[in-house]
Amino acid sequence: MRAKDVRRWVVCGATALVMGSLTMRAGCGPEERAQTLLRLVNAGYQALSRVESEAQWKAVTDVTPAHSAAAEAAGKAAAAFNGNPALIREARALLARREALSPLTARQLERALLNAAEGPMTNPELTARRVAAETAAAARMNSFTFRLDGKPITPNEIDRILATSSNLEKRRKAWLASKEIGPALKPGLVELRALRNAVAQEMGYHDYFALQAARYDMTAQEILDLQEQFMKDLRPLYLQLHTWAKHELARKFRRPVPNRIPAHWINNRWAQEWTGFVPALNLDDALAKHDAEWVVRTAERYFVSIGLDPLPDSFWRKSDLYPLPAGSPRKKNTHASCWHIDLNHDIRALMNVEPVTSWFFTAHHELGHGHYDLCYARPEVPPLLRTSANPSFHEGMAMLAELAAGQRPYLESLGLLPKSEGDDSLIPYLLNDALANVVPFMFWASGVMTHWEADIYIRNLPPERWNARWWEYKRRFQGIEPPVPRDESACDPASKTHITDAPCYYFAYAMATVLKFQLHDYIARRVLHQPPQACNYAGHPEVGRFLRRIMEKGATEDWRELLIEATGEPLSTRAMVEYYKPLLKWLERQNRGRKIGWD
Repeated sequence: MRAKDVRRWVVCGATALVMGSLTMRAGCGPEERAQTLLRLVNAGYQALSRVESEAQWKAVTDVTPAHSAAAEAAGKAAAAFNGNPALIREARALLARREALSPLTARQLERALLNAAEGPMTNPELTARRVAAETAAAARMNSFTFRLDGKPITPNEIDRILATSSNLEKRRKAWLASKEIGPALKPGLVELRALRNAVAQEMGYHDYFALQAARYDMTAQEILDLQEQFMKDLRPLYLQLHTWAKHELARKFRRPVPNRIPAHWINNRWAQEWTGFVPALNLDDALAKHDAEWVVRTAERYFVSIGLDPLPDSFWRKSDLYPLPAGSPRKKNTHASCWHIDLNHDIRALMNVEPVTSWFFTAHHELGHGHYDLCYARPEVPPLLRTSANPSFHEGMAMLAELAAGQRPYLESLGLLPKSEGDDSLIPYLLNDALANVVPFMFWASGVMTHWEADIYIRNLPPERWNARWWEYKRRFQGIEPPVPRDESACDPASKTHITDAPCYYFAYAMATVLKFQLHDYIARRVLHQPPQACNYAGHPEVGRFLRRIMEKGATEDWRELLIEATGEPLSTRAMVEYYKPLLKWLERQNRGRKIGWD
């Protein structure tokens, strides 16, 4: 979209909002007045969301200055509408008379104010600066060229070295290459920290972290306390896993057993997922018999088999699913994502799928987002509320698809694992799942990411202490050391995409991980009557019916009430702890006589 077209959207959207406010009858009651406002806001919000999403889609799938400029202009258009002062004033006035509003009306007004807080036009200069800085940071990140030994290398190639090489020097160099993006992004991140906090403060929030916590109807401290509780509940299992893993890695690399694990010993660039410890459950050899399209189509067949509607044909025409060919002049974002372009049925995925284990699960994850989008894209859900009950519900449903895709009976049905009998395979399966998908990830998400961003946004930690604090948390929460000393010339947290383009969000992944085990436990025990550690959703439409009842409501109901209604209990690690009880007992036997943990 050309800049002048976007400007026309700004003018039309803002003008329509003001005119709509002026034409409201002074004598009507709060509910009627709110409905008049919301008809206007919902229509404008959906239209401008489509314009902004289309522009951003082009900016991340074909990184050029022109596309970045269009994305910036579209962002300003959306901010001009969503953050219009007339909307903010009217929504606040109506919510002051909440007792006269229906619950659905009140939720829409609250959502409108949360949207306004991302770009309040009560301070248009601030909002314009924030949009420009976000766009510039995304362009720098998406166009960055990683290099190893002076030669360009893709993130997939870095991951491949870490996943396959036994040469510690080669691994160390690949790990360091993955961190070179940090210094390039740090100046923009310093600017963004100030701008994000400023827009939140413009709407009455203490900081940007507090604004994101408000999407859960929680305070920032309540979010942090919840993350601490998660880690307290899971710490006995994590300490046993950490102890077992570092002994295995020391044997693999023929090195003394370390106190903390060197970061380049882990296959993941951030040590958030610990893969490769159970080779028998690596699907790469089996997946090598298929191509990348088979991986994505198989994920879609899973969702259809549990009774959910197929993704629209446009998904397959408009998505960007596979790696660019070698030498392609086009650059695109390398982080997987799923997009609800028009808040209706235009759903797209951005991935770089290859027939390997990680992409098999990622494909199920991203399509899980798409199917959630489809469920609430219906007339009964206003566009303002066409999102999940809280951000963790979206992630939780996507993660649940990953968990279901990793269940041994499902993998056996696809021919990706040999048939097994009895419980002999339970421990290797649980071990692989805990390490690769869940337990270290919780201490990364609830610990490192959440606490570092809390320091950045809530406490305004000075930039000259950012990297030191990052590694303090890596050591404290994860028991991980850098392979070489890291000073403030680096900015290792910025190497994680979410720090730049989805800030103060990682606690959502932690909460989603807890949520997925609650949902899985209910489905396995109450819907399928199968053991949670070995069940198969595929071919059971009753699973889809259970999930649809949650997903189709979008954000029309309080998430706490929705969860209790669906599972009978509030958000809790109970199901996760019980799921891994057999593994914990096995680890305690394996680690007998060893020093447990690192402190």
